[in-house]
Amino acid sequence: MAASRNNSSHPLFFILLGIPGLEDYQFWVAFPFCIMYIVAVTGNVTILHIIRIDHTLHEPMYLFLALLAITDLVLSTSTQPKMLAILWFHDHKIEYHACLIQVFFIHAFSSVESGVLMTMALDRYVAICFPLRHSSILTTSVVIKLGAAVMVRGLLWVSPFCFMISRMPFCPNKVIPQSYCEHMAVLKLVCADTKINRGYGLFVAFSVVGFDIIVISVSYVMILRAVLRLPSGEARLKAFGTCASHVCVILAFYIPALFTFLTHRFGHHVPRIVLIMFANVYLLVPPMLNPIIYGVRTKQIRDRVSRGVCRKDP
Repeated sequence: MAASRNNSSHPLFFILLGIPGLEDYQFWVAFPFCIMYIVAVTGNVTILHIIRIDHTLHEPMYLFLALLAITDLVLSTSTQPKMLAILWFHDHKIEYHACLIQVFFIHAFSSVESGVLMTMALDRYVAICFPLRHSSILTTSVVIKLGAAVMVRGLLWVSPFCFMISRMPFCPNKVIPQSYCEHMAVLKLVCADTKINRGYGLFVAFSVVGFDIIVISVSYVMILRAVLRLPSGEARLKAFGTCASHVCVILAFYIPALFTFLTHRFGHHVPRIVLIMFANVYLLVPPMLNPIIYGVRTKQIRDRVSRGVCRKDP
């Protein structure tokens, strides 16, 4: 009897539709997603390998970049293999606990990515505003503590999502009209009052992303003030150049993330296909672009690639 109640409240699996509205083209749509995923994995693994073997890159900026690469690998790999299986092999079923695990990894590591971008902004602020004290302020110990704090915040803040959902009854409908399990999409299948869940989701979003955006904004206001005080135009250009990569990465992450977050909750008139495509872009395009942006714009990484990725420095 207890088992029967448990099975009725917790479905054995959900059905992920993939990209509704493009059923006839899903096989072909999967190819650009696959290419982007391969680029993301190859690029981020290359960045990690370069930072590991080149001891001159064991500095705060590159340690934070390594953490960003790890986060991007987790984010893209938590969704893309299953999405490609849906689009190519019509493998629409996802087991209940696997779905909750996917919810956890997507939201936890989205929070971690936001935190890493915030710590990278702090690093740029210290490097430009206090260049002579940069190495003494951001020591390896401080970098490790900041990285651990960002990681723990993401894991702790998001864990209640899965815990609260796991204790709620689900309706007979098991269809999730997108290509992965996301908190709000799963919550819509619950046959109970979800105000607490929605409220907590908003609290996490505004406390995490809101705090990070405020710190990033304040850091760049201070950077801008410091750069504009530099006497030389060449020095100002060089200072802006050191921040350009980070600004591009911030925009690539936050614009689709905020669009996806706001439209899921308030964009009731936005076409579903637009929501789903942006949701996929939000989890795949930043992991693909980040290593490209840093590889192209960061001289040390560019030089290392030109010398040979596999050759270890003595």
